[in-house]
Amino acid sequence: MIDSIKQLKKHLNLTEKELSWKEGPQSLPVRITDYYMSLIDPTDVNDPLRRQCVPTAAENKTATLEDQDPLKEVEHSPSPRFIHRYKNRIALLTTDICAQYCRHCFRRRFTGNLLGPLTEKDIQECCSYLEKHTEIQEILLTGGDVLTLSDSYLHKLISSLRKASPRLVIRICTRMVAVKPDRITDSLINVFKSFPEAPFYLMTQFNHPRELTEEAVKAVAKFIDAGIPAFNQTVLLRGVNDSADTLEELCSALVFNRIKPYYLFQGDLVTGTETFRVPLERGLAIEKELRTRLSGLAMPVYAADLPQGGGKVPLCGSYIEGKDESGWIFRTTDGQTRIYPDPQE
Repeated sequence: MIDSIKQLKKHLNLTEKELSWKEGPQSLPVRITDYYMSLIDPTDVNDPLRRQCVPTAAENKTATLEDQDPLKEVEHSPSPRFIHRYKNRIALLTTDICAQYCRHCFRRRFTGNLLGPLTEKDIQECCSYLEKHTEIQEILLTGGDVLTLSDSYLHKLISSLRKASPRLVIRICTRMVAVKPDRITDSLINVFKSFPEAPFYLMTQFNHPRELTEEAVKAVAKFIDAGIPAFNQTVLLRGVNDSADTLEELCSALVFNRIKPYYLFQGDLVTGTETFRVPLERGLAIEKELRTRLSGLAMPVYAADLPQGGGKVPLCGSYIEGKDESGWIFRTTDGQTRIYPDPQE
């Protein structure tokens, strides 16, 4: 594990911008797994994997409208460790620890503060809330990274949640399969297999095709083979994957390996992350191009989580050009025109 600039210097010839980074309240600690470091090309200062995990001085700057909590999660938190922003689901912040800290992290207000796992009191607060709010159908086990928790802790946590709400659908939100795939052991999978009452879903984050290694694919396959479907949420990142070619390769590889590309997220307005955000006009152009290259199965939903707690909205150009006496006028993905008439009553 690499957890300091001093250790990082042993692996990479750091640039001036990387050496100028200062850890502070709006930043995150350095934490890179040995596995992920092995995937980085040390001769390429612009390596897309390096960019995701090695901090730079750009992280110490605050751009216009950036905020530590741009999604206003705190305002939607009945308790400090869970968020209820959408009526039928909540996000449970199981721990603030990750196996590796991504420099584009949107929850840097919470992540990496050494708060540790949920306490017994935290778990009981969440369970009591679930019992009172029967409209909640899904829970996202997130953080931090839920899979940094031990197998025994996970079993205890899930047991408590299932007892409070037996039909609760559980999403396992993790980057572990991409940064430390050897964490995915048979013992871990058996924890989830011991709870057949309601489904689990694996929510991964692969941002670049090179992250989808043989080890990573095998780790995800353990979940899928255990009956847990896998969905991927990619963040659109400048200098990492902001091209149709890169995203086409990633999405096609995901589908081939039984992982559904779910979301392609526009970068959130988080303090210190402007260097990663892609201009929206460019993002829309990439989305438009991907529509011509990918099947519906391989196409993720390009979306933004709006500032000030506005929630997720899809970002895509409308293919409706207008309407005349013959019907609705549509533009095809390759620029042609088609008419779709309304039914005649």
